[in-house]
Amino acid sequence: MADHDRLEKEARRGELLKEVSEIGRPDAYVLHEVIRLEGDEELRRHGGALFLSAFAAGLSIALSLIVPGVLKSYLPEASWTKVITSMGYSVGFLVVVLGRQQLFTENTITPILPLLHDRSMKTAGRVLRLWGIVLSGNLIGTLAIALLIAHAGAFEPPVLKAFAEISHDAIAHDFLSTFVKAIFAGWIIALMVWFLPATDSAAPYVIMLMTWIVSLCGLAHVVAGSVEAFYLVVTGAASIADYGHRFFLPTLLGNLFGGTALVAVLNFGQVAPEVEETKEVEDDRTD
Repeated sequence: MADHDRLEKEARRGELLKEVSEIGRPDAYVLHEVIRLEGDEELRRHGGALFLSAFAAGLSIALSLIVPGVLKSYLPEASWTKVITSMGYSVGFLVVVLGRQQLFTENTITPILPLLHDRSMKTAGRVLRLWGIVLSGNLIGTLAIALLIAHAGAFEPPVLKAFAEISHDAIAHDFLSTFVKAIFAGWIIALMVWFLPATDSAAPYVIMLMTWIVSLCGLAHVVAGSVEAFYLVVTGAASIADYGHRFFLPTLLGNLFGGTALVAVLNFGQVAPEVEETKEVEDDRTD
């Protein structure tokens, strides 16, 4: 029965994706259904597979520090330098999103739609399970790659210096400032996830644009920023307390609020009447 439901949902998602490509500009309900069905599938995935995917994402997202750091080490100190180096921040997100690796901030919207559709303790428990597995995998991956970047000898001193300068911004602000920056980052990333199904071949450019904005504005992303904050910790430039209080906690809370409240809940609200009508039709068929 479970396999039949899964195949049915996969077929439904395939139909919706085909509809998206044919319409060109799908309405909000079609986008909602594509993401909801994807989220429902994520909630049912094996924990081990989720963790490995999340760990891989934690490693891959380090490119959002490595590429800007290398660019910064070669470019002169000028007012336009940050505009260029910030573009490198997008590389990690391109690898993670296009590679279908599990990134925590994407999951502030994808599994929330199934929860809003089926507001039960069972679904809420599945969301918390998914969040716990993905976030822990992301953080372990970022810590591992930060250790390698700092101590493996792969990068020259000028590049390591650039890494430190970029990373300092992760813990440079007070709790409230970081929280607000994280709200904006969570909002932008969740918006990106919301309309990615409608972008088709333009997806890489959309990912580059949205994540470039996050970096250029100096916003706080709990996974990408963890590479930077952990780099400071493993090099002795910051303490684990600095990581937890000045970065991790306010960023996590802000990303969650920005993704769930400002995107998932609000965008669900605009399609809620259609969702209820569809559920009523399905219930009538069942009866």
